[in-house]
Amino acid sequence: QVAATSMAFAARTAGGRVVTWGQPEFGGDSSEVQHLLQDVQDITASVLGSAFAATLTNGRVITWGDAISGGDSTNVQDQ
Repeated sequence: QVAATSMAFAARTAGGRVVTWGQPEFGGDSSEVQHLLQDVQDITASVLGSAFAATLTNGRVITWGDAISGGDSTNVQDQ
C-alpha cells in the first residue's frame, strides 16, 4: 500500500512497517515515530495536506507530518 501527500509518500511493507520519502515537512520524514510504526494495517494521507496517519493492528493510530494538517495527534492519543 502506498499513500501520498502533495510532496511525500508513505508505503506499508509486507512486514507491516512503513517507509517514507519526500519533503520532510509534508510527511516524508517519519523518523520521530518510526519505532512505533510496527504491525501497520493501513496508511492514510491528509487530503491536500501534509500529514499521514497509520492504523496499527491493535487499533492505535500513529501520525506524523505537519502538525496543522493533522500530523500531531498527541492531544487525542488516550481517546
